[in-house]
Formats: sequence, C-alpha cells, structure tokens
Amino acid sequence: MSAPGYGRAVPPEEPGSLGEIISDISEGLSNLFRQEVELAKAELRAEASKAGKAAGMFSGAGIAGLLTALMLSLALTYALDNVMPLGWAAFIVAVLWAVVAAALFAAGRKQARTVSPVPRRTVETLKEDAKWLKHPTTSETTSS
Repeated sequence: MSAPGYGRAVPPEEPGSLGEIISDISEGLSNLFRQEVELAKAELRAEASKAGKAAGMFSGAGIAGLLTALMLSLALTYALDNVMPLGWAAFIVAVLWAVVAAALFAAGRKQARTVSPVPRRTVETLKEDAKWLKHPTTSETTSS
C-alpha cells in the first residue's frame, strides 16, 4: 500500500511500548476534554445569545407597558375623582398596583426556580465518554 504523495509502501503500525500507549491514551483524553469544554462553551454561547435577544425584546415591551400603565393609572385616578376625593382615588390606584407587583414577583420567583444553568448536551456526552472509558473495547453508538 502506498501513502498519498509518496512512492514507497508504509509498514503497518506495530503496538508501541507501554509508555507510548499511556502517552497516546493521555493525549486522547486531553483532546476529548478540550472538545467537551469547547462543546460546553458553544452551548452556553448559543443560550446566552438567545437570552440576550429575549432580554432586549422584554426591555422594549417593559418600557411600552410602563407608559401604558402610567396613562391608564392616571385615567383611572381621574375617573375615580368624579366619585371621591383625588387623594383617595390615587391611594386606591396605588393599592391596585401593589397587588399587581406582588403577583408578578411571586410568578417571577417561581419561574426563576426553573432555570437550569447546566449544559445538558455536554453532560450527556461526558456520561457517554465515562461509559466508554470503563469499557473501551465495546463500540456503542447512541443517537441523540
């Protein structure tokens, strides 16, 4: 058999010494670890990008919502002013906003508890790598 670009035959590889085998395994594990770290970085970058875009959209919606709430609050305050003193009307509107704030805080806290900062695909591939390290002679293929 000829190597590409050369006119002479390449002898088949012979198993090296124990030191060379350990060196090859160490180099392979090092490469595997680097690849896993790169996968985790790529996953986190993609998730951070999606989160950044969503945050920008939420910011715009928040500003528009704030202005809407302000105008509706003023309208409600002046509507209540027709049936009671302006001070009491403003107080009622403020209490309504306190109830809304408490409900949003509770919902936000509940949502924040569902956030998972763990890169799931990386964890899966690390588990597969660990399984392979325990049994390197079996060739298991798993589809993701």
